[in-house]
Amino acid sequence: MAAPTQDFTVKIAETEEELRAAQALRYDVFVRELGGDGDLVDHEAGLERDRFDPYFDHMIASDNANGQVVGVYRLLRGEQAEKIGQFYSDDEYDLGVLQNSGRKVLELGRSCLHPNYRGGTAMYHLWNGLSQYVRAHEIEILFGTASFHGTDISALAAPLSILHHNHLAPEDLRVRAKAFQSMDLIPLENLDRRAAMVQIPALIKAYLRLGGFVGQGAYVDHAFNTTDVCLILDTARMNERQRKIYTGER
Repeated sequence: MAAPTQDFTVKIAETEEELRAAQALRYDVFVRELGGDGDLVDHEAGLERDRFDPYFDHMIASDNANGQVVGVYRLLRGEQAEKIGQFYSDDEYDLGVLQNSGRKVLELGRSCLHPNYRGGTAMYHLWNGLSQYVRAHEIEILFGTASFHGTDISALAAPLSILHHNHLAPEDLRVRAKAFQSMDLIPLENLDRRAAMVQIPALIKAYLRLGGFVGQGAYVDHAFNTTDVCLILDTARMNERQRKIYTGER
């Protein structure tokens, strides 16, 4: 699968070289920039990797001008998760409501962009490639963890609270954090909503614009120096405007 455009090519990594390029970008972002670590992270080679990588599809966006991999997404379908015996997010969230839904699910993770390509069109092209992947595999529910930088809950109280009050998933999609950190920290009437939204990372806000929800509770990941929320997107609940944003239709 490859989707060439004027500026970028988006495809699933097919070679060891392409996978290593994805892992190198992940290392730059998650380890060098954000201070993360992990058991299988290769600091000498500069690769962020883990035991799940062999089971995922790795979607990469490359700049056609120089061939550099500038964006990645890690994708795991239900049948791939069965080979591992779990989804990556199983370590942080009880996913029972999704796994028992009888619907086709796709876990998203390790989404990142090279710093020079943030705020441009690279993410749009990645999302367009993701939309094609979802259609090809008839995916109905997308989910995955997304992160706030840092583990100081008091500093994140406002954005976590606005997510809890305004974007909590309906019960049939409401996964729950295992090492439960409440996001119901500040009453809605006491929140400065604009200031709270400013603190929410761009990727999370993008999912919210598509009609995404968050699971109940956050997960504090000290190894990655992040506070994670679980995002859930039900394609059947997207309205026409949201669907056009997601698919890139006019």
